[in-house]
Amino acid sequence: MTTSATPLAPKPESTGRPADIPRGARRTGRTRVGRSGWTAFVLLTAPVLVGLGVFKYVAIGWSFLLSLSDARGTIALGDWVGLANYQALLGDQAFRDSLLKILLFTAFIVPVTFAASLGLALLVNRIRRGRALFRTTFLIPAAVSYVAASLLWKMSLFNGLPAGIANTIGGWFGMEPVAWLQSTSPPLYWAVLVSLRLWLQVGFYMVLFLAGLQAVPREVYEAAALDGAKGRRLLTGITLPMLRNTSVAVLMLLFIAAFQAFDEFYNLFNSGLSGTGTAPVQTPLVHLYNTAMGSQNYGLGSAGAFVLTALIVGVTLLQGRFTGFGRSGE
Repeated sequence: MTTSATPLAPKPESTGRPADIPRGARRTGRTRVGRSGWTAFVLLTAPVLVGLGVFKYVAIGWSFLLSLSDARGTIALGDWVGLANYQALLGDQAFRDSLLKILLFTAFIVPVTFAASLGLALLVNRIRRGRALFRTTFLIPAAVSYVAASLLWKMSLFNGLPAGIANTIGGWFGMEPVAWLQSTSPPLYWAVLVSLRLWLQVGFYMVLFLAGLQAVPREVYEAAALDGAKGRRLLTGITLPMLRNTSVAVLMLLFIAAFQAFDEFYNLFNSGLSGTGTAPVQTPLVHLYNTAMGSQNYGLGSAGAFVLTALIVGVTLLQGRFTGFGRSGE
């Protein structure tokens, strides 16, 4: 007796989709999720993008248009003068003097701040106990407002009175009271400016160097120690080369901060109604502030802002080119 086997029906191929969910329902669900995600993204980012566009990019574009117009006492566009504002600004002796002074200030304050920050970072890095305490102590001044620190320096430390802190300390060594901010021969006001900026900035850049030092592998120092390297040889042969990128970044930040100096120069020499017109030294930003806000010449002030921006960008690009910062493999 022969039994014929009935062939089994082939199983449908698995599509990897749940059998009980229709295709259209799944597509609709994904569409709803996608739309709700985009809606949430737009609602969250729109205020930031609108604020950034209006108060930054639109303001920059409007300022550029003002630099091409004769805007005196108004920020409305109209009387176009082309590059006349730029020519007048570059021909202004006061503005050229401010550029020269900021270059001299930069040439002094940048290497001094760099050396002080690196030296403190090397000292703090050698501490095994209490490193966090020292790091925080030196970093605290970086959180202080430049305006508040300038007023503290002006009204307490270097106020020129016999009871001032600087004159009191000087009196211990037989020094006569000095009007620090008013003395122009010799220019003792530079001691006030330099000490203020060092106090505000050294701690921040020390932390950057400290982060770079702690990123150096300990194995490198151990291998160098086996070869007999120690002390100055370790510093010049390993530490400084390993800090190259950090050093270049710190130099760039110091250059930019020096060219943008404004708060301490303005607040130290601001004498109320007379402003800073009689100040012994003015930075480009202080000069442009007096031009725009004091003389109400917004076209000339806007032109100066773009000239200073071009100068900062040019110096930064030149420094990056010579140091090779940002290249692949650095």
